[in-house]
Amino acid sequence: MPLNYHHLRYFWAVAHDGNLTRTAQRLNLSQSALSVQIKELEDRLGHPLFERRGRKLHLTEAGHIALDHADAIFATGQELVATLQDAGNTRQALRVGAQSTLSRNFQIRFLRPILARADVEVILRSGSPSELLEGLETLNFDLVLMNHEPASDSLTSFVTHHLAEQPVSIVGTPDRLKPTRSIRDLLEEQPFILPTTNNSVRTAFDAMASRMSVRPQVAAEVDDMAMMRLLAREDIGLALVAPIVVQDELNSGRLVEAQEHPKIKENFHAITFKRRFPNPLVQELLSHGSDTQVGV
Repeated sequence: MPLNYHHLRYFWAVAHDGNLTRTAQRLNLSQSALSVQIKELEDRLGHPLFERRGRKLHLTEAGHIALDHADAIFATGQELVATLQDAGNTRQALRVGAQSTLSRNFQIRFLRPILARADVEVILRSGSPSELLEGLETLNFDLVLMNHEPASDSLTSFVTHHLAEQPVSIVGTPDRLKPTRSIRDLLEEQPFILPTTNNSVRTAFDAMASRMSVRPQVAAEVDDMAMMRLLAREDIGLALVAPIVVQDELNSGRLVEAQEHPKIKENFHAITFKRRFPNPLVQELLSHGSDTQVGV
């Protein structure tokens, strides 16, 4: 039996409005009639599209997929009417969340295989780890990028894909970072620009300083890699970063690395949620993930 597009349009209207009663009034239908139309679409597709939580309607996983297709279908129809031209290829959406402290350079490298594709629209948002994982659970993200693994147990449905790791370096301007100085000397003599204390790289740095019985001078604590990069360029202090963060500055010689490495590594992970209908673009990206190089 072919798909009834009237049913699909009613579903589309309710999904965007989020309120069955208000949508029924706007469409000049009774609420019960609108409910019947959506129920018939659910029966045709074989999956519930909404679930009710209190007084609110929330899309199920199948509902999110149906809405993506409905958006594409009706957008194409609008283009056809407006331009009388071939609507072209429908665009697939990929919703990506990225930890706000994660290197922008790494994000671009990971997403590069699909960024230039005309048939793909990438929606990229940043946030805290808790915000990202909540968005993944509610299907607002197809995957999230983080530098640490989420807590996992038998009740969680997160899947961690390790993408890469890179040794963290101490970097600074050539005038500040003398190549012959040891890490101990640098810790004792120079101010440092560090990640905030909830960062795994910072935890490892603090442990290293403690083992050396040194209390380094902290010039700044930042949770944004772009700001750390800027502060290092402005010669505020030495920065503890993965080289990919300051790749352009290292290539140009504006910043240099210390000869002795602190033996700290930053990991890069893609986190997905176990879904019955995964976005095919996710698997395509993950298949390229092992090729994502983070070296300078």
